[in-house]
Amino acid sequence: MNLLLQSLLALIPILSVLLFLVLLRWPATRAMPVAFAVTALVAATLWGVPLLRVAAATIEGLVIAVSILYIVFGAVLLLNTLKESGAVSAIRRGLLDISPDRRIQAIIIAWLFGAFIEGASGFGTPAAVAAPLLLAIGFPAMAAVMVALIIQSTPVSFGAVGTPILIGVATGLGDASIVTDRITQLGLTQAEFIYGIGVRVAVIHGIIGTLIPLVMVAALTRCFGANKSGREGFAIWRFAVFAGLCFTVPYALTAIVLGPEFPSLFGGLIGLALVVSAARKGVLKPEKSWDFPPREHWPKLWMGTLSGDVSRGRNNMGLMRAWMPYVLVGLILVLTRLDALPVKGWLQAGNVQWTNILGTDISAAANPLYLPGAVFITVVLLTFFIQRMNLRELASATRVSASTLRGTALALAFAVPMARVFLRSDVDAEGIESMPLVLAQGMAEIAGGTWPLFSPVVGALGAFIAGSNTISNMMFSLFQFSTAEQIGISGAMIVALQAVGGAAGNMICVHNVVAASATVGLNGREGSLIRIVLLPMTYYLLAAGVLGTIAIYVFGMS
Repeated sequence: MNLLLQSLLALIPILSVLLFLVLLRWPATRAMPVAFAVTALVAATLWGVPLLRVAAATIEGLVIAVSILYIVFGAVLLLNTLKESGAVSAIRRGLLDISPDRRIQAIIIAWLFGAFIEGASGFGTPAAVAAPLLLAIGFPAMAAVMVALIIQSTPVSFGAVGTPILIGVATGLGDASIVTDRITQLGLTQAEFIYGIGVRVAVIHGIIGTLIPLVMVAALTRCFGANKSGREGFAIWRFAVFAGLCFTVPYALTAIVLGPEFPSLFGGLIGLALVVSAARKGVLKPEKSWDFPPREHWPKLWMGTLSGDVSRGRNNMGLMRAWMPYVLVGLILVLTRLDALPVKGWLQAGNVQWTNILGTDISAAANPLYLPGAVFITVVLLTFFIQRMNLRELASATRVSASTLRGTALALAFAVPMARVFLRSDVDAEGIESMPLVLAQGMAEIAGGTWPLFSPVVGALGAFIAGSNTISNMMFSLFQFSTAEQIGISGAMIVALQAVGGAAGNMICVHNVVAASATVGLNGREGSLIRIVLLPMTYYLLAAGVLGTIAIYVFGMS
């Protein structure tokens, strides 16, 4: 079987997702079981994967799905707890005092606060935090998820204190001789080489990401405004670009000076301070504020099962006490992710593993103490005392949160196993590689010297399948480096483009979309969301490919 035919066959699972979820607009609860069945059938028949391995990969996927549900439940529980305590009402008043303009609110909460949470945690946590908070201050559920997904791009490569670079790229390249030989020729250590890749990633993201707030608000006004006009988003271009720079400049400088651990963390914090201060003073703000149409005119498809309505709240709830739970989320995430502190090790010691599932080499692991879900639940318990709640209010928040996840559990129970079967399809008597690697090899053979234009797409493909920039980098970094060496161009730059593309692919990753939708009670709109977010992702991938091509072929970067 030739490589091109193999590549076309490997596309079948991805095309099935696009067909059922995006084109036919089936809800994920219906589309993903069918896509899983298609993927398992392709793996077992065309790829010759033993049925026991398919079953083991499915079990691995179910374990991961439970971990995702755990995170989503914690995020939804925190939102409902703050609704019950009256904190959401105080937060809403505070944001209206900064600016009643929904475009500015989206930039502050999704772009800046979301980037900070991404830097601390990763795991799709920013969307799980930003989307319900936007819902609570008056955004339609679908609009809240859309903007939360769009920002799952620039900050992602340095999420979870640099994990996609420090673990994803470093593990992906490993100690392969082709890599170590090149590092030796350059006179670098492996740590210095990985640092250099991180700097390239930050600069590329910094250039592209500066326009992401503008892209985000243009999509917001185009899809959810009374006039359906992207121009109303572009009208705020000066403030949006300013907000982009307030994040991307300290972000890139941090990567250059300190390395991959803190760019998103510091970029988010510094950006928040600068942008909130500017918004309060009216700097670069347009004369005319923008809002959604009146709620009674919202189409039903904009809304989820969770209400965005909030009560007036308790009159004595100050802004500091209202925001304290989110401050604690950020603080605890940072403290539990730093290698310099012992807390990370203590929590990771609670890891539960199932090795050699069904006699295969596949293993599954869950770490309930380390996952962000544990942080959310801990903060909920602290909120009970900080905001002087009673047991009836906490019980109500828990009941509503649990009921929200029913449809989501079904969708994730098939979406994640589908991805794992696709990834684990690397066992065959004829030595055929896994489906994602065959796809990448087919693209590389067609692209030739134009590979820098296509390498970000491979990164995005990996993230779309695996739901993780880190896994995408692990899966494709060595392939990307080897391809670059074969055509005589910079391996470091191509791996950087892989990491940038992997970050952008998080925007449309199916289980990210399902999980983010669940936090606002929005089920059955996953395909519509992916269609909307495809355009910002396409901008990101095209821009990355063009920048990489210019850097390699015009400036001769190595």
